[in-house]
Amino acid sequence: MPHIELESHLPGITGLLEYRKDTGQPIRDLTQILMRGESTLTEAERELIATIVSHGNQCRFCVTAHAAAADLLLGEKTTTQAIRDDIESASVNEKMKALLTIAVAVGRNGRLVSPEMVARAKAEGATDAELHDTVLIAALFSLYNRYVDGMATTMPDNDAYFDTLADRIVHHGYQRLPQGYDHLKK
Repeated sequence: MPHIELESHLPGITGLLEYRKDTGQPIRDLTQILMRGESTLTEAERELIATIVSHGNQCRFCVTAHAAAADLLLGEKTTTQAIRDDIESASVNEKMKALLTIAVAVGRNGRLVSPEMVARAKAEGATDAELHDTVLIAALFSLYNRYVDGMATTMPDNDAYFDTLADRIVHHGYQRLPQGYDHLKK
């Protein structure tokens, strides 16, 4: 049960962003820029960063949501599970392994990002912009994770919700739906 009264048909982050649209909109705007804006990291790679950070922070709602979005973008479901099991043996390129390792460190404590981690990522071809965006995405999703869990938001009644959410994220991004969310009421 959430710590504050939220709309029951909006589990996870959506209910919180709708609760305070004035604070929700800047968060949505930043997320849209980072996750769907111009970048040399693919949208799937950025969703993998969101997934691994949320996994490290044990935020079930966010892990499930962003793994579903990454799965949809990748067209398969093995990579998201593989990075959660062991980044180093996952079937992603070495640059992505290095960036995911940095993301995990940021999720725990930004000061855990070491010069060696950065050097590895750069040696594997990561640009300064990719390093910047990885750290900022990891920090942003740490905020989301703490916001969702700190307010004790609910999980959806049905896991199929995450397929619908992934479709919305992939095809419409992170902005508020123009028509709002009343159509999700039961």
